[in-house]
Amino acid sequence: MAAVQRVRAWPVESQQTARRNAMLAGTSLTQRRREHQDVADFLASFYGPSYAASVSHLPHRSLPQTATRG
Repeated sequence: MAAVQRVRAWPVESQQTARRNAMLAGTSLTQRRREHQDVADFLASFYGPSYAASVSHLPHRSLPQTATRG
């Protein structure tokens, strides 16, 4: 009987896990966009709006997960 319960619970657990992963990914992307905008704002204040606009289209790469920020 326990095997049947596990089979019936699997789709629900799978959906909950997928939803959690999607929320975490969305949160991470939001943070990256916010950091990217902070950098663009800094560049605009330091070098002027034209410089920030000229590099804002460039892709930004995140640090590897093992890297630490100091």
